[in-house]
Amino acid sequence: MKEITVAPKVTFSNDKPFVLIGGLNVLESKDLALKTAELFLKETEKRNIPFVFKASFDKANRSSINSYRGPGIDEGLRIFEILKKEFNIPVITDIHEREQAAICAEVVDILQLPAFLSRQTDLVEAMAKTMKPIHVKKAQFLAPHQMKHIITKCAEVGNDKVLLCERGTSFGYGGLVVDMLGLCEMKKFDVPLTFDVTHSLQLPGALAKSTGGRREHVFELARSGMSVGLSALFVEAHPDPDKALCDGPSALPLNLLGAFLDQIQAMDNLVKSFKKVKVD
Repeated sequence: MKEITVAPKVTFSNDKPFVLIGGLNVLESKDLALKTAELFLKETEKRNIPFVFKASFDKANRSSINSYRGPGIDEGLRIFEILKKEFNIPVITDIHEREQAAICAEVVDILQLPAFLSRQTDLVEAMAKTMKPIHVKKAQFLAPHQMKHIITKCAEVGNDKVLLCERGTSFGYGGLVVDMLGLCEMKKFDVPLTFDVTHSLQLPGALAKSTGGRREHVFELARSGMSVGLSALFVEAHPDPDKALCDGPSALPLNLLGAFLDQIQAMDNLVKSFKKVKVD
C-alpha cells in the first residue's frame, strides 16, 4: 500500500494509524490560529495521533459577495510560517489559482485542490509541478471512479504524491451524501484516502451569507467514514461555531475535540485490527 510522508514524521497510509488533518475553516486572526493549533496539538499528542494543521487564507467559493473570505495569501502565509515555527507541525491549505501554487509551496507542506476546481487542468498541473503532496478533494459532481483522471494528470508531470479526499456528493437541491462504497472504490487506486467529515455535513447555499450545516451529526458521520479504513480524517473546528466567520454550522465545537478523537481513534484501531477478508 502506497505511503506519503511529510515532515515532521507524518505518514499517510490506509493501513497505518490515521492522521488528523484539523484546524479552522478559514484564518480569522493570528491569535485564533495559534490557540486552535495549540489545542489540536495538545489533544493529538496526548493520543499519539499524527497531526497536520489546516486553514484557508481565502474562501473563494462563497454564497455572497459580502461573505468573509479570509486575510489573503500574504498574511495567510505569514501566519502559517509562525505556526510552523511555534509548533513544528506540517500545514495544509487550499489554493484557487495556478499562480498561487509555487508561492504557497515555499511555506505549505501539502497543497489542497478544492473540490469544485478539481477538473481544472492548468491548476492541477501547476500544483503537481511543485512536487508537494496534493490533497485532492473529490468534486461533489464526480463519481469515485472518475478521480483516477486527476491522479493521472499529476503523474504525467512527475508527481505521484496524491491523496484523495471524500467530501460528500451532491444529492438533489441541497444536501450532500457520503457513499461508503465510493470510499472503497477510490481505495483501488492505491493512494492514501482521507475523509472530510465537516464539509460533508454542509448544506451548500442554505444561508444568505454562509453555508448551512448539520454539525450535530459530526460524531456519527466521522465514525462511519473511519469504518472503511482511511489514512486520515479531516475536521474543522471552532471555539464558538455560531460566531465563526465561515461554515460554523458544520464545524466541530473545539471543546469536544478530545471526546471526538477518543471515538475516532477507537474506531480506527478496531477496523485496522481486523484480518482482511477478500470476497469474490
